[in-house]
Amino acid sequence: MTSTFTTRPVRLGTRPSPMAMEQTAHFAELFRSRHPGICLEIVTIVSEGDRHRDPLSQTDGKGAFTRSADTRLLDGRVEATISCAKDLPSPHDRAPDITVGAVLPREDARDVLVLPSGHSPATLADLPPGTRVGTSAPRRAALLRTLYPELEPVAIRGNADSRLSGLDSGTLGVDVMIAALAGLRRLGLAERASQILDPTQWLPASGAGVIVIEHRSDDPTTANMLAPLTHHPTRIVLDAERAALATLHGDCLTAASVHAVHDPAAESVTVHAVVLDPAGGTPIRTIASGPDTHPARTGRRAGKQLLNAGAAALLGNPS
Repeated sequence: MTSTFTTRPVRLGTRPSPMAMEQTAHFAELFRSRHPGICLEIVTIVSEGDRHRDPLSQTDGKGAFTRSADTRLLDGRVEATISCAKDLPSPHDRAPDITVGAVLPREDARDVLVLPSGHSPATLADLPPGTRVGTSAPRRAALLRTLYPELEPVAIRGNADSRLSGLDSGTLGVDVMIAALAGLRRLGLAERASQILDPTQWLPASGAGVIVIEHRSDDPTTANMLAPLTHHPTRIVLDAERAALATLHGDCLTAASVHAVHDPAAESVTVHAVVLDPAGGTPIRTIASGPDTHPARTGRRAGKQLLNAGAAALLGNPS
């Protein structure tokens, strides 16, 4: 389709990791197919999360993978940025001048168990007591303590490819690790998954498997270029998930899961939301459904239901 835009080039900011570059290349193909007359320039931006090797909780982890890109977006050095939705700060912590312009179709949201190369296939239930399980997510650590209390969650850092390399070489400091299936597939390494974890028990991250492209709120030209690239069913579930997370005042360091499901036949969206006990105690769960025309409203209702059920205490909030 021929583009109606004949404006300046679009500079797209992205992290330089292999996974980020793969998802950027996928988006670039979509963009250039839709707008063949517009130059899309890829600008690599090293994030704070890439520079520091300490656990995210020790480096003000909210926005660790997006803060540098946000700065370049807001000061005009790039027109758009691309990110994994699960790495975005919650809407209540997001800069008001930044807007989601395009949402790509959701990939698989499930987590997987990854073993060192050459290890015989195994599941989490097969692992011996005391096995060190690497993860960077409080959600995963809380799930381990709840579902597999005999295993030891250990905080790890690094891009997916460097973590895999460290796991295989024995330098990562863990015996096995948990990873996102979507990420492994982007790297062409889906075969490294020893076990795909059941999402009804092993709850996915909010925004898992979703790629978003953002722009400045006062840039209608870029907004108009990005809008046709949005996959609307994914936008519906993402809006619901992020609204629930914002109601909880949660972020990527919150031991919580919000996963929405869209039913186009019923024109509805259902939000499954859980706040986990970081110590491994009983989680607090809720479900909310509503019309797909107002997904954020349904997400907020799910978040309020969790707070009314006492989730604030698990979240460490005073009320």
